[in-house]
Amino acid sequence: MTLGEALTVARGKIDRLDARLLLEYATGCTHTDLLARPETPVIAPAWAQYLAWVERRAAGEPLAYLVGEAEFRGRIFQVSPDVLIPRPETEVLIELALARMQGLERPRIVDLGTGSGIVAISLALECPQAEVLAVDLSPAALAVARTNAGRLGARVDFRAGSWFAPLAGERFDLIVSNPPYVAAGDPHLALNGLPFEPQMALTDGADGLACIRAIVADAASCLKPAGHLLFEHGYDQGEASRNLLTAAGFQAAFTHPDLAGIDRVSGAHL
Repeated sequence: MTLGEALTVARGKIDRLDARLLLEYATGCTHTDLLARPETPVIAPAWAQYLAWVERRAAGEPLAYLVGEAEFRGRIFQVSPDVLIPRPETEVLIELALARMQGLERPRIVDLGTGSGIVAISLALECPQAEVLAVDLSPAALAVARTNAGRLGARVDFRAGSWFAPLAGERFDLIVSNPPYVAAGDPHLALNGLPFEPQMALTDGADGLACIRAIVADAASCLKPAGHLLFEHGYDQGEASRNLLTAAGFQAAFTHPDLAGIDRVSGAHL
């Protein structure tokens, strides 16, 4: 079996780009190798791995879980089925957070529900003067996040627990979160590989706002004066999020869209 023949085997089963990427991961070859030397033989172990991956990808399993990593903001993060796969729309949360940290000498930031750690680690690397903490209820997710922080050289204090529980008595300049916000029974949960992702990180099992309500309700007790709260949410939750923030005593509640023009992040300050 050659590299060129291996790609042909996957034709009609999975997307051509996915087939190429899986073959590169399985064999260690490059895109240039595939183009210039398609006659290169594929050794048996790599061929077996590639075939297994093609079948799993054809069954809907996300590519990132097959190869164990995904890119976010130009960095490679390890992922597993214990954490959500990084999505580019979360970059909006990072950009808004960085803008609010400008001019602060040593801001304290906490990321609630950190998952693979993409938000906390990105902020720690891009705002190196900050003290960054990250909280998650899942020990398995925290293990992935700690591994990513170590690989990427980010200083993050990881803590286990639910939302603000591990932060008693502490105050922050900024609270950020990408909480579960998909409503139970939403048909999107059955699409685009979501059945393979951790459901507790996708849905609150209720109306999609339960976790946001909990975060907004307790955020003021962990914020410094004039501190900011920012969180990601669903496409139709901007108005509800702003109402929750205003009702909790926050000022200047807003919603910011992602690059597709979809409401993505809401926030406010004390």
